[in-house]
Amino acid sequence: MTDFKGIRGWKVQTLSTDPAASAISATTWASGGNMNTAKKEFASCGTQTSNFTAGGTDRSSPANYFTIHEQYDGTSWTEAGDINQERYSFSGAGTTTSSLIFGGYIDSGGPITGVTESWNGSAWTEVADISARYANWGVGASNTSALCFGGYNTTTEAKTEEWNGSSWTEKNDLNSARYGMSGTGTATAALAIAGVTTTRVTSVESWNGTSWTEIADVSTARNALGASGSYTLALAYGGGTPSVTASTEYYDGTSWTELNDLSSARSQLGGSQSGTSTAALAVGGSNPSIAFTATEEWTTPSTFSKINLGQVYFNSTANAFKVTEQPIPPTSWSSGGTMNTARYAQAGAGSSLTAAISFGGAAPTRSAATEQYNGSTWTEVNDLNSATNELGGSGTYTAALAVGGYVSTGLTAKTESWDGTNWTEVNDLNAATDNLSQSAGTQTANLVTGGNTPSGYTTKTESWDGTNWTEVGDLNQGRGLMAEIGTQTAAIVASGILGPPYSIPNSVETWDGTSWTETTELSTPSDRQYGGGIQTQALVYGGRAGPAYPPPGNTANTEFWNGTSWTELNNLSAAKYNGSSLPATGSANSAMAAGGYTTTVVATTEEWTVDLSNKTITVS
Repeated sequence: MTDFKGIRGWKVQTLSTDPAASAISATTWASGGNMNTAKKEFASCGTQTSNFTAGGTDRSSPANYFTIHEQYDGTSWTEAGDINQERYSFSGAGTTTSSLIFGGYIDSGGPITGVTESWNGSAWTEVADISARYANWGVGASNTSALCFGGYNTTTEAKTEEWNGSSWTEKNDLNSARYGMSGTGTATAALAIAGVTTTRVTSVESWNGTSWTEIADVSTARNALGASGSYTLALAYGGGTPSVTASTEYYDGTSWTELNDLSSARSQLGGSQSGTSTAALAVGGSNPSIAFTATEEWTTPSTFSKINLGQVYFNSTANAFKVTEQPIPPTSWSSGGTMNTARYAQAGAGSSLTAAISFGGAAPTRSAATEQYNGSTWTEVNDLNSATNELGGSGTYTAALAVGGYVSTGLTAKTESWDGTNWTEVNDLNAATDNLSQSAGTQTANLVTGGNTPSGYTTKTESWDGTNWTEVGDLNQGRGLMAEIGTQTAAIVASGILGPPYSIPNSVETWDGTSWTETTELSTPSDRQYGGGIQTQALVYGGRAGPAYPPPGNTANTEFWNGTSWTELNNLSAAKYNGSSLPATGSANSAMAAGGYTTTVVATTEEWTVDLSNKTITVS
């Protein structure tokens, strides 16, 4: 019998596990040593191989409330000296030889306490109290350096207090009062993750030793979760959603990514907030209400098989042939960072969701504002030279082009070039034009087509060589406010608005560097859409669905173009139009909808990300 190599001339690699995008994405949770006492709502801190738990409850009937203190050496748990006051729903910081616990509830329905206890490696000693609260969280390196934040007393707390070894000092509050959160880091560099305000939230805040700053949200709103790592590299896992979850999320300093789940869903668990994102511990907790002793360990492998698009291999564990692909469905939109200024009718550029720029627009007055996006946060940078809306834009985070639009004196032919720091006026378009949702290409090789001129919607197309604009082949239909996607020599425009008489078509045209050709129509005619990708793989989403008059309704539709036909995919979470996107990202595997208009001007960002995945091949 001829083998695969004999037929195709090359071997198929055999792997015991599927390849992964990174070492951390290949990590899974494994069983560790069990605690001696089943419990939840306890204080826990340390690392994966040197951890402690103290206090807590089992919520049995009748419930037990503990002074028990256990320590973990990476293999097994051993009881050490008990804390002085039994308590639950509190927090701790430090290590197995130098630690601190503070706050919580005393016994069943007992008073809320501010009692703080310090561990010196052999005994617990009561020291200066913190302000009384429960469901608070703490981080810190030792019994002389700790931070406590959030919690609940008679109301939800935003309070932050720092411990210096002898006393607590109030610091700047959290931006959002919350309780039941988790966190990682030290007294001078920490994260506050999720929790409850009036409902469970996804919000995350970063502490720099002085103040809290809101950063990228976790994907899943939750409370009573575990955490490990630093303020730039962290894990968040488990918790209540309100059902109990096993979800694990990883923070890379910019955004959160879902990884492999805990083996057992649990909430009210202990973590290793002094540990790392690559070596974490999840201990105890409950599912859904009865406490247990189980410990799980997260240890990132030092080597792994790298995932590659189009890779064919044999998974010996699954006994199956597989291929790595990048499917478009069933991806859905998720929330990104909020812009500093709500706006619409702006332009955007950028090559990825972690390197994007948005400029101009109306908020509601005409704006010159420019903001850059790093995957979690929008930052205001230097303005355009002219406040402009309904302009075109494309390029990258550090090399963008702003074209045409509407300024205080009317339609403009101005072109501005962005060098990563400043905007500089360069040579004008040949014709003043607005109603340009986007342009196509780069800062030095760009294409602008259609739009509104003093004589109405135009078929004109202009090509930019980095210095001058040159008129090239016309569109088949004069139109404006359409999605324009791709490059200077391979572009696609979809839908838009025609007129007069005004109408919104679903027609699509492609550009081959010389001329425009009509091709397969969109399913939903719309104008002022967002769009991104390349000529052969594009997304068009949102917009105002036709007819043009009376004013149409907003749409959340997302359509995918594979070079031949359009397919409807998952909708935006909000029907909106006339914001900024990433006109030429290289494919439809990442996209952005920043700002725009729903029933009002918005500052929200939605993100679309398609990851590589491994798919079993059916063979016969």
